[in-house]
Amino acid sequence: QVQLVESGGGLVQPGGSLRLSCAASGSRFSPNFMGWYRQALGKQRELVASIGGVAPNYADSVKGRFTISRDNAKNTVYLQMNSLKPEDTALYYCYAIVPGSGTRWGQGTQVTVSS
Repeated sequence: QVQLVESGGGLVQPGGSLRLSCAASGSRFSPNFMGWYRQALGKQRELVASIGGVAPNYADSVKGRFTISRDNAKNTVYLQMNSLKPEDTALYYCYAIVPGSGTRWGQGTQVTVSS
């Protein structure tokens, strides 16, 4: 069974940086797509960034500040978050689309941006 394990969340001051990681395991197939969603308190889940197509895709609100990358050998996706703002505070979920397994989700990692 495919599992996604996330790490890297935490508390950071405005303007700071964090790096999230998400490793996929449990399948002999590599994910086609991987990425990150986030859900702030009282708001709907929104796509932050994804990778696997021609070019990475970003939400307008994070363009120029966040960078998504992937290590295919490790089936791991990263989200480098710079210039963090209080409005980036949310629970961040990793997802992966794995052949034969569909879309799988991580357990979520909290990112809090506050002074």
